[in-house]
Amino acid sequence: MVAQLFKGTTRIIRLLFQRNRLKISLWVIGLVSISMVSLTAYTTIYTGQKEIVEFGLTMQNPAMVAMLGKAYEIESFNLGTIFASELLLFSAIAVSIMNILLVTSSTRMDEEEGRLELIRALPVGRLSYLSAAAILMAIVNILVFILLSTGLELVDQEVFYLESSLLYSAALASTGLFFAGVATVAAQVAQTTRGAIAISFGALITAYIVRAIGDVSNETLSLFSPLGWTVRTNVFAGNEWWPVIALVCGAAVLLVGAFYLDHKRDINAGLLPDRKGKIHASSFLKSQLGLTWRLEKGTIISWAIGIFLMSIAYGAILGDLETYFSDFELVQGILSDSTTASMTEQFVTLLIGIVSVFAAIPGISILLKLKKEERQGRTDNFYSRAVSRNKILGSRYAIAFFTAIVMQLLIGLGLYASASQVMEKSIDLGTILMASLVYIPAIWVVLGLTTLLVGAFPKGAILVWSYVFFTFLVLYLGNLLEFPAWLNNLSAFYHIPQLPNEELAWFPLSTLSIVGIVLSDVGFIGYNKRDI
Repeated sequence: MVAQLFKGTTRIIRLLFQRNRLKISLWVIGLVSISMVSLTAYTTIYTGQKEIVEFGLTMQNPAMVAMLGKAYEIESFNLGTIFASELLLFSAIAVSIMNILLVTSSTRMDEEEGRLELIRALPVGRLSYLSAAAILMAIVNILVFILLSTGLELVDQEVFYLESSLLYSAALASTGLFFAGVATVAAQVAQTTRGAIAISFGALITAYIVRAIGDVSNETLSLFSPLGWTVRTNVFAGNEWWPVIALVCGAAVLLVGAFYLDHKRDINAGLLPDRKGKIHASSFLKSQLGLTWRLEKGTIISWAIGIFLMSIAYGAILGDLETYFSDFELVQGILSDSTTASMTEQFVTLLIGIVSVFAAIPGISILLKLKKEERQGRTDNFYSRAVSRNKILGSRYAIAFFTAIVMQLLIGLGLYASASQVMEKSIDLGTILMASLVYIPAIWVVLGLTTLLVGAFPKGAILVWSYVFFTFLVLYLGNLLEFPAWLNNLSAFYHIPQLPNEELAWFPLSTLSIVGIVLSDVGFIGYNKRDI
């Protein structure tokens, strides 16, 4: 009887792989390649014990702990622990994002768009589709584990011995499996793909914030976060395997729960109850802009809360920054060559740049939803009446741009609200708001690129996420990896003046704004000319 529930799983695995093989290949190759390229850079930068000790001392600062995870003991620092300190947490987050997106597209999205109903009309088990998605993600994470551990083992460094290489790769794969489990549960709870992704990313952001606060102030609190387990593997030093076991067990529990929920609920239904709407729509809701806002306000509010809390968490640990970093020439060189701005201001600038990349995500998501609306035939309801395409796309564009401004304001306000409580001489509110808002032209370029892809090349719209990842890479590792100038110049965020470390330069901001407008205009023109 139980076997019948999973009948046909093998064939569905092949089907899901054929549909997602390009996405899987890009994700796996990208994740492994970035790790190996970064490691190659570390071997050329940290060549002596002096540089390694200086790096270890900087990692003791609460700001670095909040951003990158629990610090190693000073005496345990080596090339491997430097590599893990810089990349383990963010790589684990990247693997988790991969799992969330692939799981939701293979479960709730397929159900929402009617593909699951077609599959269930065939002689397959009720739980076969979910089990196929889970097995496929297990295979993908195992593939990441094998390729990365093999690459690390081949590195000609004594610290990259077999157990450490296996543990580092296992930490990433097990974290990915855990959040794949979160996504499978979210797919049963939410009624839409949008809701499932929101719940999954909400869990990921919450895990990061809880870990950041716990690592700085209360280690017990960090143990309530799966990302807190990830950074406690002590890889390349003590090599603790219990976090990997805990993450795999957590993933198994979540998956069992997802199977139970999937077996109990009806197809095309979620477990969260629908909220009763108003009997009469407001005048604003009857407008195209109002309808778009109604559809996207959940995404906007969720991201706004996450960005604000993340900014508060970072601002809360800036008080002792000068004490930790003032004697390290290496850190001073990494942050800035400026002699006028304080080191705290330089570090705040770095934080704002990194968080600003994440702040661009909700705006991109709002624009990409138009492609989904087309695929599901919902835009036909508009175009069957006298509604212009510019009005449809323009409403999403306007809300996406408005969202970008709100996110940047929240970054500044969050950093200021907490930093002002812990710093003897707080950064001026106007200064920190300007340092946040100055990134809007760069986000404008990203929104323009998204509009161009959605409007003129809808099949390639998903590629905008590759560009977002690239901009993050340039900000976070560009100096370390010594990217050539032409490659750095491709990132819109690279051209933003680093306020208050630098003077406000209007030329790059104006140029970026013009590029954003041109890309947007071409996208609108393409949308008006192409078939829906």
